[in-house]
Amino acid sequence: EIDGIAQGTFIECSGLGATTEVIETREGGDNTTVRKLPGKTTYTDITLKWGLSASKELWKWREQVIHGTVARKNGSVVVYDLDKRAEVARWNFVAAWPSKWEGAAFNAKGNDIAVDTLVLSHEGIARA
Repeated sequence: EIDGIAQGTFIECSGLGATTEVIETREGGDNTTVRKLPGKTTYTDITLKWGLSASKELWKWREQVIHGTVARKNGSVVVYDLDKRAEVARWNFVAAWPSKWEGAAFNAKGNDIAVDTLVLSHEGIARA
């Protein structure tokens, strides 16, 4: 789910992660122990893959960035149990924008599904 974009389902999603920098410091008079404090937190880019379709909404969003307009959107990665038609898990991300798009590879000798890839850079993620 991405603000205002109805893409449908994705066949693959990766990059749901966050890392907090470790700042090592020593206290005066205690030269044998290193204290470890949390520093800044960075978020891994989210990579989405889907089978090629007629929808151009994600491409148009990426094209805005190419032309110098960054339209940040909030969204969610949602996992569904299709048998029960119920939501299993959700991760909400904020202030995302498409930093990379990779089109499908075509091979006339194969019968693989044509897959588009979009990488989203964002400023935070939380498990809902």
